[in-house]
Amino acid sequence: MSLMALNLVKLCVGVDAIEDLEGWIAFRLAERRRCGEPVEQFHTTRMIPKRADELLDGGSLYWVIRGNIQVRQRLLEIRPFRDPDGIRRCHLMLEPELVPTQWQPRRAFQGWRYLLPADAPADLADGGEGLAELPAEFRRELADLGLL
Repeated sequence: MSLMALNLVKLCVGVDAIEDLEGWIAFRLAERRRCGEPVEQFHTTRMIPKRADELLDGGSLYWVIRGNIQVRQRLLEIRPFRDPDGIRRCHLMLEPELVPTQWQPRRAFQGWRYLLPADAPADLADGGEGLAELPAEFRRELADLGLL
């Protein structure tokens, strides 16, 4: 990730674990393939980030799952559009690969927030001290106890 990169953080509503998000992404990509649509993964949002150049300079979307940032996806593109009702929205185009991160507590919030590189949790592969190898349920229990 570039030093200039800016990130986004967003709640992952309806998901209890990284594995749930992985399954949802796989399902959506398979549906797009089945329907003959471009096989791309995106998240639709109402607000269009004004700092797109910084986000696309190596930034990621960090997902908050059950009160903790747990995983990120690299941002590939920001595609503004108008929905059928004429309302401006955008697709945050994402790399489908999920990168588990060290867990970082986050309170609930609406929409998305910018996340500075200095405030972003490290990837588990970059010094997670074996946390990535722990079963997901065990990681959740440790987090619920405040130990992660």
